[in-house]
Amino acid sequence: MNIYEMPGFPISGEVISVLEQNERVRIERIISTGQQSGWYDQEETEFVILLEGSAQLTFEDNRTVMLEKGDTLLIPPHQKHRVAYTSADPPCLWLCVFY
Repeated sequence: MNIYEMPGFPISGEVISVLEQNERVRIERIISTGQQSGWYDQEETEFVILLEGSAQLTFEDNRTVMLEKGDTLLIPPHQKHRVAYTSADPPCLWLCVFY
């Protein structure tokens, strides 16, 4: 698999591909094209790398984080957050490691 290989466009929702997983770690590639999310309250730590595009995350304490291509972010367990914005052109390409 090539991490930068994109599906045909347009896409109506996020495309989530589990690249690898075991009982302790899950690695996902996520493609977003303008989608937003509801609130996440995850039991896992999430390490995010934005490989392409731009995005904004909002946290429960009203803090916002803008991510650009190449930025990384560590989200601890139970830190409530949501995706407030994702670019459509170029699409957001996320690499997320959950552990």
